[in-house]
Amino acid sequence: MLTDTAEYQYQLDDAFFLDLDAPEVQKGQVNVTLKVRKTSGVYQLDFHTEGEVVVICDRCLDEMEQPIETTDRLKVKLGAEYSEEDDMVIVPEEEGYINVAWFIYEFIALSIPMKHVHAPGKCNKDMVNKLSKHLRVSGDEEEDDDDFLVEAADEPQEIDPRWNELKKILDNN
Repeated sequence: MLTDTAEYQYQLDDAFFLDLDAPEVQKGQVNVTLKVRKTSGVYQLDFHTEGEVVVICDRCLDEMEQPIETTDRLKVKLGAEYSEEDDMVIVPEEEGYINVAWFIYEFIALSIPMKHVHAPGKCNKDMVNKLSKHLRVSGDEEEDDDDFLVEAADEPQEIDPRWNELKKILDNN
């Protein structure tokens, strides 16, 4: 079995992300190592991606740096027409090449955690203060808008203990 290998290094910067014009990531500094191995007509592309991208904080809406590191694999073979199935990409023989830019971007975007939040104390203070004014933490607080007020009974109501567990999540954010 004949095996050919090649290795490529890419340094991705803000220009890369702007050229792709994708919504998730617009800025970043990422290093990508691509190892290509050909075995029996199938090219195996192993990507190792490491660096930082800039995303929007879910809490204060300021930009924040998000470290990423991921290792991904893609298999490519030559065929009649372009198609993608699971982890196999078929490239037309007359073209004989594949542009990996979008695949690299997808690997980066998929490695970003769903929740983007600054470390404690790093969020924009003005935005956090505005948010805390509108965040209802306790069931005893009154709302400013009379449409949302519910008359409380004279007797104190017992709170379902499951809500107390959920309040802990709010307190950690």
